[in-house]
Amino acid sequence: MYALLKKEIKSFLSSLIGYVAIIVFLLVISLFMWVFPAESNILRNGYANINPLFEIAPWVFLFLIPAITMRSFAEERKTGTIELLLTRPIRDIQIVFAKFLAGFVLVAFSLLPTLVYYYSVHKLGNPVGNIDTGGMWGSYIGLLFLGGAFVAIGIFASSLSDNQIISFVMAVAFCAFCYIGFDNLSSLDIFGKSDSFLLSLSINTHYVSMSRGVIDTRDMLYFFSLIGVFLFATRTVIESRKW
Repeated sequence: MYALLKKEIKSFLSSLIGYVAIIVFLLVISLFMWVFPAESNILRNGYANINPLFEIAPWVFLFLIPAITMRSFAEERKTGTIELLLTRPIRDIQIVFAKFLAGFVLVAFSLLPTLVYYYSVHKLGNPVGNIDTGGMWGSYIGLLFLGGAFVAIGIFASSLSDNQIISFVMAVAFCAFCYIGFDNLSSLDIFGKSDSFLLSLSINTHYVSMSRGVIDTRDMLYFFSLIGVFLFATRTVIESRKW
């Protein structure tokens, strides 16, 4: 599995996809946080925090992560290399997990440069260092979990089609529904007292909870479960080719 993981990471970094994803992510975040005269502009608001990063990043990930993962299995199916991959002495779940980890590593790499924002705000604070470091790390952990969930969903979508564009569209739709779809459903009167249950299924609910800097085991269990469900579903789709 380790060899496959290295191959997947090299595949991302040897093409423009990985670099473009990271550059676009950092560019969009930087523009909203430092350039555009919006409420998210840190210099304009004068608050010593980087909360705009954690508010904007999920929406950028909503499109960038599907763009990263759309080729995971779709390209393998289109080129026919999926058959060769499945005959290797490695279990299907290991193949799926290796592709998941490769996507997750790329997401983590894209977040590393944003630590410069923290350093900048740390220095700009009055007094210097006037920033909630604990809350910031909690928000980063929440963003990593959210990114991991989107990667798992994107890989599942990629396994459903050999067309990368279709995989991308499905991944965006699935991610959007899991992120805010349950929130919108819970606001409808037809579900009555089930609204709290629907909210508990929403990625946004658990992400917001972790973004407050409080790492609750229930939120972590939710993300681990969600990632596990989609990875298991991906393995099921891959195994169905053998039936």
